[in-house]
Amino acid sequence: MSEKINIGALIRNKLDEDQRSIAWLGQKVHREKSALAKMLKKYSIDTKLLFDISHALQFDFFYCYSKNLIFPGMKYPYCFSR
Repeated sequence: MSEKINIGALIRNKLDEDQRSIAWLGQKVHREKSALAKMLKKYSIDTKLLFDISHALQFDFFYCYSKNLIFPGMKYPYCFSR
């Protein structure tokens, strides 16, 4: 059973911790403040946007999901370019 992750709330918490505004983040990820505020009320978010937000806030939000997906012997060939 997996826990439900409210990624929007986690991002808002990180913004508060860093004393950053949604307007600041919107500029960093090239989104309108109102559209971004609406997205951050959701439990899920587009992966490209999550990548951009992670980069802007220097925090790996993907880890919130992937920490529960580590399996013994699992290989990750799809994640790396050759």
